[in-house]
Amino acid sequence: MNRRTALFSLVAASFVCTAGVAVAQESHEATITIRNHRFEPAELKVPANKRIALKVVNEDSTSEEFESKEFKAEKVIAGKSSATVRISPLKPGRYKFFGEYNEATAKGVLVAE
Repeated sequence: MNRRTALFSLVAASFVCTAGVAVAQESHEATITIRNHRFEPAELKVPANKRIALKVVNEDSTSEEFESKEFKAEKVIAGKSSATVRISPLKPGRYKFFGEYNEATAKGVLVAE
């Protein structure tokens, strides 16, 4: 193998490895809405083993704190606004979340498949 071929092979291998890392770091985008102190949908399916960018839209006039002890997330969303909660890759399973200010009604589950 000459130097030019060896260099081309090295550059090509580097590109393939870098492209694989970029794909692995992409996140799945999903949205839930808070309406009448409830999450809609109350059960949301997301891909397992992939980062999640969860947009939480609060249509209520009061603030709500999105929280999950199971996937370690916590974020206050002001009334009539939205925020994105970033979630690390989840293994397949069911992960509960809730609204801390209205725990009796604001409950939901992420289903990682």
